[in-house]
Amino acid sequence: MTAEPHTPMEGEPLIKPSTVDHPLYDPVVEACRTVHDPEIPVNIYDLGLVYTIEISEENDVQIAMTLTAPGCPVAGEMPGWVAEAVLAVPGVRHVDVGLVWEPQWGMDMMSDEARLELGFM
Repeated sequence: MTAEPHTPMEGEPLIKPSTVDHPLYDPVVEACRTVHDPEIPVNIYDLGLVYTIEISEENDVQIAMTLTAPGCPVAGEMPGWVAEAVLAVPGVRHVDVGLVWEPQWGMDMMSDEARLELGFM
């Protein structure tokens, strides 16, 4: 039996907001920027693959991320790479990285820097 995909209520964001006001947020983002998809010369954060970074008061980090395609050859490995990078941030107690498929990733989720790097601007 498969779970039904979550259908957002009207007005509910498709991507849960990140904990941007936490002091560890910027260092966690920088750690995510050290992880690259081997097939694309841009980090996963600027590619728009990291959807949500939640950080608890106890400094536990939960990351919701996606991949450029469900059949991505590193699908099984990339969450571990992200967890390893974020766990190295001083002060982070625990990291949990989950893959999500909704909303589906699209090129419009890339940062301007990523678009420039890949020649789309």
